[in-house]
Amino acid sequence: MSESGATGPDASKGPGAGGGTGAGGRGAASPGGDDARAEIEQLRTRITALETARPPRPPRHRTRSFFAALLIVIGCVLVPFAIVAAWTSDEVANTDRYVDTVAPLASDPAIQSAAAGRVTDAVMEHIDLANLLEGVAPADRPRLETALGLLGNSLESAVRSFVNDKAQEVIASGTFARIWTEANRRVHAAVDKALTGSSDSAVQIKNNSVSIDLGPVVDQVKQRLVDDGLTVAAKIPEVHTDFTVLRDDHIGRVKTAFQLLEIAGFWLPVLAVVLIAAGVLLAAHRRRTLVLAALGFAVAALVLGFALTVFRVMYLNALPDSVSQPAAESVYDVLTRYLRTTVRTAATLGVVIALAAWLSGPGRAPTLVRGLWNSGIGAVRSTADRAGLRTGPVGPFVRRYRTWITWVLVAVAVITYLLWSFPTGWVVIGITLVWLLAMAVVELLAAGDADAPDAHAPDVDSPEPPGPGPASPRSSAG
Repeated sequence: MSESGATGPDASKGPGAGGGTGAGGRGAASPGGDDARAEIEQLRTRITALETARPPRPPRHRTRSFFAALLIVIGCVLVPFAIVAAWTSDEVANTDRYVDTVAPLASDPAIQSAAAGRVTDAVMEHIDLANLLEGVAPADRPRLETALGLLGNSLESAVRSFVNDKAQEVIASGTFARIWTEANRRVHAAVDKALTGSSDSAVQIKNNSVSIDLGPVVDQVKQRLVDDGLTVAAKIPEVHTDFTVLRDDHIGRVKTAFQLLEIAGFWLPVLAVVLIAAGVLLAAHRRRTLVLAALGFAVAALVLGFALTVFRVMYLNALPDSVSQPAAESVYDVLTRYLRTTVRTAATLGVVIALAAWLSGPGRAPTLVRGLWNSGIGAVRSTADRAGLRTGPVGPFVRRYRTWITWVLVAVAVITYLLWSFPTGWVVIGITLVWLLAMAVVELLAAGDADAPDAHAPDVDSPEPPGPGPASPRSSAG
């Protein structure tokens, strides 16, 4: 009992002491718990602030973007004028190019019909129908009457038809083609002098029109008429009749514009390209800017093509009634043929560059296209490997210098385009296809033997494991 009684106080002390210690412990731990809670609250506040805070915006290169866009816009605006300037330098300043351009018109049906009508009118003005048969020798009258077909027809219409047939024969022959070429070579001086400001040419532009003298054709027709019995045609004096090739009532303003374009014939295209390239290099996002700039280049060229179509309608509507509309249409279309070709070439080139820049981008569609390209190259290479074809030392060389080879091919394509005399849209497409074929060969060679087993590497099909295995003495010792 005494032991238990002794134990009782001790036991009662224990809790009291323990309770005192616990109370003291709670009193001592309380400041630490407050600090921990405060620190947790601070962390929660920081996390909340970080979660609600917006990500930092990338720097906006507003000044660079503004000037880049300005340069590209100015360059695209200059594109139509640059194309016209290049065409002016080729057509107006180059006689051989001009003659080659208009030479096919000699065989154009509309030109031949208009020229024959003009010659017929000139001859009919100098034939006296009242005394026509009196001036013919008696022996030639039956043949002439048969040729004219007097029965059932009026004399004037019969003679006009007869003269027109002879004019058509002369114009359809090689004689007219020769006369046409020589006359246009001479008249080119008139076009050149009129548009560049000189006036020392023997051929002048009259009444704001460029005309060709058909006098030599009239002489040929006169001789044909005499040979076929119409001897009175020999009395026709020397006739000079003009065939209008080009007419513009505002030749003064055209002259000033052509003078400026001829001066800028070479430098204006260069300036347009340099401005667009500088804008792309100055931009913050160059690839995207290159796509937009190339498309802007193509659109600017197409705007010129649309303007040529509108001007064609305005030009033909402004011609006087004395000018043959079909012939004028043929002349306009032929003279602007190379200009339209240049428009199509520039538009095609812009689309090709934009497509190339887009395909090299990181988007989903470009990545898919590149993946299909690489898959096709890999499939061909795998087939070649299974067939035992090896690239030898060429493959490692191409793999090592693939970037340089790519840029060399790009440079070759650009130089080929620049050195081409008169590139067309099909030339641009052809150069692009050849470049793609060359790139396919490069990728094929670069992929060759890349996955082939090395001669010095261990054979993975050998029953012995490559290197020390778990059962090797070295491994056991380790």
